[in-house]
Amino acid sequence: MDLLKTMLISASGMDAQGQRMRVISENLANKDSMGKTPDEDPYRRKIISFKNVLDREEKITKVKVSRIGEDKTDFDLKFNPSHPAANADGYVKMPNVNSLVEIMDMKETQRSYQANLGVIEASKKMIMRTLDILHQ
Repeated sequence: MDLLKTMLISASGMDAQGQRMRVISENLANKDSMGKTPDEDPYRRKIISFKNVLDREEKITKVKVSRIGEDKTDFDLKFNPSHPAANADGYVKMPNVNSLVEIMDMKETQRSYQANLGVIEASKKMIMRTLDILHQ
């Protein structure tokens, strides 16, 4: 039944968005994690990529996490000569995590998760209504 396949596709989307939320949480939790020495890099922001995967058994295309990589943008420098990770000029490398970007990603993730959940709920109602009609 196509409605069951619809639910499987949406469930894969919810799983992918759940993994995306975990990555965002990790980024936010480490936004102040600096190195301990001038040579040590601070926390580097993680980014997640998705891909389409054909489920040959169900004959549907699902979404899966392709990879979780690192954001290669440069670190910001903050003047703090008393910090153990300060370089000779007194600057400390800061994580390349922008809280505003992470919160916007979190909102987008939440909306996508809710949309997939809505599809599952609508499919479930349609299946239940069909069963009610057939049972009469």
